[in-house]
Amino acid sequence: MKLKLTLIVALTITAITTISWESYWRSQGYEPNLNDNKEIWATQRARVDKATTDDILTIGSSRIYFDIQLDEWQRTTGVKPIQLASQGTTPLPIFRDIVENTNFSGTIIVGVTPGLFFSTTYPEAFIWKRGIVKNNYFHKRTYAQKLNFYLGLPLEENLVFMSGDEEKLEDDVDLKSILRRCRFGNRTGKKDFLYYNFGDLSRDRNMKMTKRTTSDTSFANKIKANWKAILTSGDIPPPDKKSTMEYFLKDAKVFTERGGNLILLRCPSSGFMRGGEAKFLPRQDFWEDLVQQSNLPAYHFEDYEQFKNLNCPEWSHLSAEDATFFTAELAKIMLKDGVITNHKTN
Repeated sequence: MKLKLTLIVALTITAITTISWESYWRSQGYEPNLNDNKEIWATQRARVDKATTDDILTIGSSRIYFDIQLDEWQRTTGVKPIQLASQGTTPLPIFRDIVENTNFSGTIIVGVTPGLFFSTTYPEAFIWKRGIVKNNYFHKRTYAQKLNFYLGLPLEENLVFMSGDEEKLEDDVDLKSILRRCRFGNRTGKKDFLYYNFGDLSRDRNMKMTKRTTSDTSFANKIKANWKAILTSGDIPPPDKKSTMEYFLKDAKVFTERGGNLILLRCPSSGFMRGGEAKFLPRQDFWEDLVQQSNLPAYHFEDYEQFKNLNCPEWSHLSAEDATFFTAELAKIMLKDGVITNHKTN
């Protein structure tokens, strides 16, 4: 009888504390959101192994992740892309894994964010290892890990306190993240950059900028301050154009020779970010050289009147509304140019 009473008391306390904790975070304006982690990335990577020549993959960093809206692309072309972009990551190791470990020969749209694409091929670099970690997880994941991921999805989608991203964001509210943010001075001497979550993620890895980012100027300014701190920190090594170009061109040659369709895309940036890119990674020396040497179809937002003045709320990514517009218009341009095929059925 005492064991039964103990169980009832324990369950009651657990329910009360859980509901209270969840209610507190909701009262602070938080909403449930999927975690952008290697598990959800791997579910989309698995689709590539069965993809056909009609399919489209998007790879790159966070710009193509935020700026290409999958449902809108499907409405325009009849095909929903497989989204394999990864935040703060060069696309080069992910592209190589697709080239070497799949037979895919459909279309790949490569997002070229100059500071990341031309950064490095050093395997221990943070922005390189991020892609390698995702590749390795996909190839080595177990059935138990797959099951754990799918069982956890409903919890992530419905409970705010389950929000804990691999990116170690300042506004994650899971217990591990809260403890990590307990700082007692700078004991390491390293510069501390503060990253915030400003995207809503769906199961198919469609990423949309949150409404808060576009409506709350003070929040957008926090993100801008972080970008500015990173760009002016002096910690960013100079771009390694030679090795990154050689690495990409080698894989591009293999992919196109087996019948693959490869497209380069430079998504919008604005403000301080756009100015920094123009100064330190000038278009003529980087983008134009890449296009010339690769001889691939290429789309730069500055070349289109409807895109060149799009404003990014935090300098580097489009709002959900502008991303929808950008996606539809870009797809129409590519269809008109004949670099992709219209699969819509009337």
